[in-house]
Order: sequence, then C-alpha cells, then structure tokens
Amino acid sequence: MQTLNRQQLFGLILLTLIWGINWPVLKLGVTHYPPLSFRMLCMWLGLPVLALGLVINKVPFAVPRAHWRELFWLAVTNMFIWHALIIFAVKELSSGRTAILGYSMPIFSALLGAWFFGAQLRARAWAGVAAAAAGVLLLLWHEITQMAGRPLGVAYALIAAAAWALGTQMLRRTRLPVPTLTISFWMTALTCVVISLLSIAFERHQWSVPNATAWGAILFNAVLIFGVAHAMWFKLARDLPPVASTLSVMLIPVVGVFSGAWWLNEALHWQDSAAIGLMVLAIASVLWPARKPD
Repeated sequence: MQTLNRQQLFGLILLTLIWGINWPVLKLGVTHYPPLSFRMLCMWLGLPVLALGLVINKVPFAVPRAHWRELFWLAVTNMFIWHALIIFAVKELSSGRTAILGYSMPIFSALLGAWFFGAQLRARAWAGVAAAAAGVLLLLWHEITQMAGRPLGVAYALIAAAAWALGTQMLRRTRLPVPTLTISFWMTALTCVVISLLSIAFERHQWSVPNATAWGAILFNAVLIFGVAHAMWFKLARDLPPVASTLSVMLIPVVGVFSGAWWLNEALHWQDSAAIGLMVLAIASVLWPARKPD
C-alpha cells in the first residue's frame, strides 16, 4: 500500500469534487443537446486548455514514433470506449446512478489486476473491493426495477467501467518515456477525432446552436474536466498502485448522487447514506498507512 503525499491528497480532493459535481452537469448537457455532439464540443474546447497547460509547464508535446501504438491502445481503453458509452448511459439513467455504475471501475480494476496482471493484493485490499461493491449494490437498491426496463443504459455504463479499469492497469504499467501530461493531451486529441466521427455519423441531422444550459455544461466540461481533471487523474493513476488510485476515487459517485439529488431532485434513500460509510471504508483499506513492524 502507498500513502498519498500532500500534493496527491489535494489533487484527489479536487478531482472528487469536480468529477462528482459533473454528473448532474452531464445530465443537463445531454438533456439539452445530442450526447455525442455534446461530448465532441466539450473535448474540442477543452483540448486548447490542456495544451496551454503543457506550454506553461514547458512539457514537450512529442511522443517517439516507436510508442505511438502503445499510446493508441491507452487511448482506446482509457478514453474512446469510456466517453462514447458513458455519455449514452447518463442520458438513459439518472445522473447519480450512472456515476455509481461508472465507478464500479475499481472493482473491475482490482479483479483484472489480480487475474491478468499478477497483482498481489493484501487481505485489506480485498476487503476494500468488497466494501466498494457492497456500496454500489446499496446505492442501486431502489433502481433495479427502473433499470430493468433500460438494460442498454446499464450495459453502456458497465462496459465503459470495465474498459476504463483495463486502461488504468495499462497506464500504470506503461513504458512511454514522456510526461503524463503529454500522454493525457494526445489521448484527448485522439478521442476528439473518434467522437467527432461518431457524432457526424449518427447525430449530424440533430446539430443546432446549443442553448444557455447546454453551453454552461459544455464549458464546465471543457475547462474543468478535459482541461484539468483528466490530467490530474492520469497522474494519480500512473503514480499510485492501481488499487490505491482506483478505490481512492470511490467518493466521486457519492458526490454525484447527492449533487444530483440537490440539483436535479433525484430521489435519495437510506441506502445512500449507508453506502457512504462503505466507500470511506474502501478508501481507508488501501490508503491507510500499514503498521510498521516492531
């Protein structure tokens, strides 16, 4: 296990708030604009913000040609599948419950790490995975009936979470000899192209000028999600062990659930409060410093 330093802890808190609040923002965005086109505008407007970060920090843009293939597959698992599917899931389901399903990712990540990447997990790491899974089930308690009639939304979110989990494992093990911010920029740039092609193919006939609500959601995502949060996440995912980096963000769906309830009047139940305790337990199980031998 690895303890977060002050910079990582600050980044995690900021990431939790930004990504948590973004779930009801996403719901508003896709309610007022076609989902793929909404995502396309967010990403193209966010890419210059991310590029500015590279310039300010004097981070090189270049990636050696020998590593382009690896970069492409990192983008496929971390970005392409996630962004194409989760935006449809949030349109089909409530924002809070989409966040819960999307953040089943840590469970997939721990299992993939143990089964396919030879990760040796301590007992308390498995306890954290179990607590996170129990929290997800509790938060979904009152949604099973409603989601049964919308299986595609559930499937989109779970496939997106599994792909992201695989991407997190790959990112941790990448041998790309470039800064994480450079990887983030090029993964975002590649995803811009893919989402744009999908938008042209499936939503071109729905294009129009976004209204004020849609523009607010687009700009929030452009600046804070694609310009800031993604780079912060990739840095944490690359620096920390996969289980620590993934379970450490399990409070994001909790923020998503409660911000959706406050902002969009999505219903809350006692299971939501109980799940918070389980999420905190999951986080503590992987981030609490190990006891030093006497």
